[in-house]
Amino acid sequence: MNSEPLIIEYSDDGVLRLKGPLTTENCPPFLNAMRRQGWGTMILDLTDVPYIDSAGLGSLVSAYVSSHKAGRRVVLSGVNQRVLKLFEITKVEPLFLIFPTTWDAVEALSNAGTA
Repeated sequence: MNSEPLIIEYSDDGVLRLKGPLTTENCPPFLNAMRRQGWGTMILDLTDVPYIDSAGLGSLVSAYVSSHKAGRRVVLSGVNQRVLKLFEITKVEPLFLIFPTTWDAVEALSNAGTA
């Protein structure tokens, strides 16, 4: 099955930008990218993620659990209504701090220190 590619962009400020759907076919590169990052708080920018399938959701939860065990946090930004609805239906929404934009996330985390 052909899937749209997932492009992963790294930044030096703790933001990992995803572009494309997070699906079964592209979960391994996503999880590898998450494992490589050593930031205390990682902001996942999902602004350009149109949808997430069940495997993608599982990989997000797995990334959350691994990060949490390592004393790190995963914060989400730019989550669209379709993806947010998936989070609500599957009851994973409370796991993540979710901000409307990456700028909002950076600002809130900077102002709160250890929000």
